Amino acid sequence: MNIAQHIALIDELCYRPFPAEHGPSDVGASGPGHHTAVLEAAGDDDPALRAVTIDQYEKDRDAVYELLASRWGDTPPCNLRTVLLRTEREEIPRPWAELSERASVAYLWEVEGTGRWVAVAVTDRDTSQVVQLLALVTETDPP
Repeated sequence: MNIAQHIALIDELCYRPFPAEHGPSDVGASGPGHHTAVLEAAGDDDPALRAVTIDQYEKDRDAVYELLASRWGDTPPCNLRTVLLRTEREEIPRPWAELSERASVAYLWEVEGTGRWVAVAVTDRDTSQVVQLLALVTETDPP
């Protein structure tokens, strides 16, 4: 997928109905109140190649950010490490807790007129997992 396709998918997810149950979807996974779309994915056991993939996906995330920021406004990056630490002491809603387990940083926007939030992040935490560029669309306010 290219950046224009990523933006088109995010736009579509801002209006797609949420399913009643958690499960896989045509773009990743969905559940009550959220969609998680895998925009890009690559896996490699070689740490050097993994680092190159993360770097490329961060560049792609930043390109998506630039286009969405021109539409919805500049936002500072959200430190998901802090959210992950908070999960030890408090109940963090499912899409945000799961994202904080997988990614270190996300860009967030509240999409006016939809009641939804959009987050874009790179899953860089777990070296045993595939690296992904994700888009999260949810009606749950960020923690």
